[in-house]
Amino acid sequence: MAEKRKVLITGATGYIASQMLDEYRERYDLTLVDVKNTDPKGNEVADVVIADLSDLDRASYQPLFDGVDAVVHLGYKRSSAGGVFGDAVAHIDRFDVELSNVQMANNVYRAAYDAGVRRMVVASSNHAADWYEQALVHQRLKDVVSTTDLPVSDNFYGWAKAAYELLSWPYACGKFGRKLEFVHVRIGFTLEIDVEGLEGEGPGVPPAMTGMANFKRYLGAYLSPRDLRQLVRKGIETPDINDRDGVPFVIVYGISGNTRAFWSLDTARNVLGYEPEDDSEVRFAKDVHRLLTGKGAGVAGGRVGV
Repeated sequence: MAEKRKVLITGATGYIASQMLDEYRERYDLTLVDVKNTDPKGNEVADVVIADLSDLDRASYQPLFDGVDAVVHLGYKRSSAGGVFGDAVAHIDRFDVELSNVQMANNVYRAAYDAGVRRMVVASSNHAADWYEQALVHQRLKDVVSTTDLPVSDNFYGWAKAAYELLSWPYACGKFGRKLEFVHVRIGFTLEIDVEGLEGEGPGVPPAMTGMANFKRYLGAYLSPRDLRQLVRKGIETPDINDRDGVPFVIVYGISGNTRAFWSLDTARNVLGYEPEDDSEVRFAKDVHRLLTGKGAGVAGGRVGV
């Protein structure tokens, strides 16, 4: 029997990690790291090592990276200044905490580099290029956002995620002596779609996008738990992720194979061999029929808008 890969997961008590751990505990030799050992509901998560990866003194956690094959970086410090689409003051005041998240990312990259880790899989976000979605896609001026589009965001959360991506390039290109491999996953919408709560503001969605426009947005952005696990697994295990210039660096969108998708899965499919099993149009078919396509629904067709 082949020896299990040794994988370190940061942010191991968070929501995204919670969708992975049962399967990954069987598949990998895991090291779980977070600043606490309880999940968002207060339940204890077994085998978590308590460490603050935002600490500039890497010596305190550097040994955790020894002998690790791949790091899945999910660690994230939340802002107390409101959500991604909070009011104008809260929004502009997010810079300091997001800058600390960029610093944390570099701490993790450097610790991985110094320990000889081969591969990083980093939780980026669709917000790394969310300006296109809000300014163009939902205005029906652009159909699909690709990973080749310039990463532009109108908020500091998205800026920080784009910074994670660009920050990794010096490590990946070999400038420092060896190439640390990077897969950045621009994660979409991972919560269950709350059909009954569509009239309120949804997570990660501007207040103006409520009701059916909100529902359509979720249908395009949805990432099911099993597709999330597959995509990150492919990120860990795909042998060759070199681009045409020989740099082991790839950015992929993290969504299911959604009929109403407005982010491209080309890179995920072609580089990682990702084959999504789910489609929100099927997963929520009864609600789609009742709210969007059925008799008397009265909603315009297409991916976005009403």
